[in-house]
Amino acid sequence: MTVILNNNQDLEKPSLINKTQYWNDDSAEARNMSVKIETKGLSIFFGEVRAVKNVSIRIASNRVTAIMGPSGCGKSTLLKSFNRMNELVLNSRIEGEVLVDGNNVYAKDYDAIELRKKAGMIFQKPNPFPKSIYDNIAYGPRIHGIHNKIELDKIVEENLKKAALWNEVSDRLNTSAMDLSGGQQQRLCIARALSVEPEVILMDEPCSALDPISTSRIEELMRDLVEEYTVIIVTHNMQQSARVSDFVAFMYLGELIEYGPTRQVFEKPLNKLTENYLTGRFG
Repeated sequence: MTVILNNNQDLEKPSLINKTQYWNDDSAEARNMSVKIETKGLSIFFGEVRAVKNVSIRIASNRVTAIMGPSGCGKSTLLKSFNRMNELVLNSRIEGEVLVDGNNVYAKDYDAIELRKKAGMIFQKPNPFPKSIYDNIAYGPRIHGIHNKIELDKIVEENLKKAALWNEVSDRLNTSAMDLSGGQQQRLCIARALSVEPEVILMDEPCSALDPISTSRIEELMRDLVEEYTVIIVTHNMQQSARVSDFVAFMYLGELIEYGPTRQVFEKPLNKLTENYLTGRFG
């Protein structure tokens, strides 16, 4: 038997994922996949509150993985653990491990700045810098020591094209990014994240503040980005999960309830909680 996968899924790399109690797969063993990020027994605390509870998950390279669940279930907290954003919150701590390319990013000698370069974050509300469109994209490369204008021009153009924004702004790169529409600002933020050559794009409800047309553009962009990047999106929008993701994880009250190929989870959920959420009984 084979795994039921979403569109554009041809996973041929060595098997790095094991069948688990929450792994939803219709084959005897999980299908081959290459893993970019793995958590082992991850719990995240804010003071005495445990927001994420003993989560072990493996995220496939060059695929879109959606983390969904009702508000307050811990999905954004889990996402932010992948680039150590949670440690910026007072009284936060973790138990367990987060591995990126097999390396524990919470090890004492792991550079958080390099991690955040490798795993860029796109937030719920577009947050362009109050600078020109050009300077928004060039900011990161400059921080990392690139100052040659020819090189910066190339970086700006390449990444605006990757974010499907170049044709809309190429004649006004020196105007303020704040003059762009909400959807354009979000794509600009994606281009800005791409400008420092990340390997992972983390998206926390990236379309919740956007109109349907802008949402469609961002969703198309996600599918394009997996040719070069691993994309992880947090969303409460089940339809969006079904449209864009290859794999989906369902969380509830801080726990990982079910995880597997998107079509398999949506069509044949293993857990009654997953089924109830997908059918609108709660959430």
